[in-house]
Amino acid sequence: MPKRITIKAAGLTVKAELNDSPCAEAVCRAMPIEGAANTWGQEVYFDIGVEFGLADDARADVAVGEIGYWPTGSAFCIFFGSTPASGRDGKPRAASKVNVIGRVTGDAKALSAVNDGDKVTLTAD
Repeated sequence: MPKRITIKAAGLTVKAELNDSPCAEAVCRAMPIEGAANTWGQEVYFDIGVEFGLADDARADVAVGEIGYWPTGSAFCIFFGSTPASGRDGKPRAASKVNVIGRVTGDAKALSAVNDGDKVTLTAD
């Protein structure tokens, strides 16, 4: 059963759901989590202090609204549009493979208001 979470940043509140994967469960156990946002094109990511390896189904090609865990940076990643790694189609692409752990259930594009250094908070609902 998906786990509902709330993402707060830059005065925004965005709802999301995490899947039942072991990586998503590790992230949930660490909540509440607070960090400083980094942006990379239309992606917000930040170190969450959770250590987890690359899953067998990890991938770099993601969809708008998908949430990933990036083992390289111990980071929670939210994709809401094209990134510097995107192809001609402009679809989101992570810098390297991520464990897809969930999806934004609201308007992911609202995260375009988040800037580098903004505080981001993750809480379980």
